[in-house]
Amino acid sequence: MTYGLVGGASLISTGLAAYEIVPASVTPVIRESLGIGSTLAGFLVGTMFGVAVVASLPAGAVLDRTDSRRMMALAVLALFVAGVWGWAAGRRGSFWSVIASRAVGGVAYVVVWNAGIDIVSRAASDANRATAVGVFTASGPVGFAIGQGTGPLVAARYGWPAIFLAFTGVALVGLLVFWPTSRGLGGARGDAPTLGEFGTVLRNRTVWLVGTLGFLGYALYLFINSWGSSYLTEEIGLSLAASGLVVAVFPAVGVVSRVSSGLLSDRVFGGRRQPVLLGSFVLTAPLVFAFTSIGTVPVLIAVLLLSGFAIQLTLGLSFTYVREVVDPRVAATGVAFQTSVGLAGGFLSPIAGGAVVDAAGFDVAFLLAGALAACGIALAWRAPEPMT
Repeated sequence: MTYGLVGGASLISTGLAAYEIVPASVTPVIRESLGIGSTLAGFLVGTMFGVAVVASLPAGAVLDRTDSRRMMALAVLALFVAGVWGWAAGRRGSFWSVIASRAVGGVAYVVVWNAGIDIVSRAASDANRATAVGVFTASGPVGFAIGQGTGPLVAARYGWPAIFLAFTGVALVGLLVFWPTSRGLGGARGDAPTLGEFGTVLRNRTVWLVGTLGFLGYALYLFINSWGSSYLTEEIGLSLAASGLVVAVFPAVGVVSRVSSGLLSDRVFGGRRQPVLLGSFVLTAPLVFAFTSIGTVPVLIAVLLLSGFAIQLTLGLSFTYVREVVDPRVAATGVAFQTSVGLAGGFLSPIAGGAVVDAAGFDVAFLLAGALAACGIALAWRAPEPMT
């Protein structure tokens, strides 16, 4: 039953992740069609991140008081609404209506992410919980790869507005697998958590420590995703297509890394979380510091693979960790807090990174990114093991 549940939840999340990123694959076509500039075009993806940051904590509070399983189903329905809405708005050429549909999709995504982690964690045993959650979180890079790879094909055949409909079927298949295998899971645990219990999440120092690790991890992840290609084009001299292909290995290796984070923690370290988090930043820091001093493409590819694997260990494991340091009655709130803080790092780092690149160049930008990884080492060193 657990395999079907994890697989179904992962398919739902994969469909939503593909929906989230797919406009980036056909941005020039959308800009030409709607007559918008690059700043407005950035909202096509950025809206979902921004909505997720704001909506995650309220969504977690609701999930702790309701049936997470039913909320997953409602989120898939919301994705269909957002997909049809975006398709119709795109065909009419209504940019802001497309953005509104993306906001609905952002709410659906954060509900699926938080509820999926909650239900997968409940279904798994203590011995394999981190592994199961790691498999679920790997749906993010899988969805990104599918969206980036197939978006242009869908747009070429059916017109670019069809990209908003293309991945709803993946989520539906996931729901058909998830629904029967999750029976009996997802219900609220006894009485709804009180406001005081909700407040314990925000007053928990370990929750803030884990949240900060997630913030740093997502900041590094999105910084390299956003500016690695530009660096290879402007400083190394690769074509835009070639640099994009090279940088693609950075998120792609997350499929292995996020699953491995749980396996390493559960099997190699006997359920301990701190060694994996510490190792994640210890490996990442020197690789990021050295990035701009490397002039050969094969070595840069190796560095991207290793750094992508290392930093996504934190992205895979931190969601299991944060559930284990709060009361089970507010576990979904803990996950929601982690999602909100982490995605805030992902939202801010490309903007801040661009400002630093413009002001001081790539060397300084990657130096500061390495400093963030060094901060992660110091925090992970102090991370306590959860009392489970």
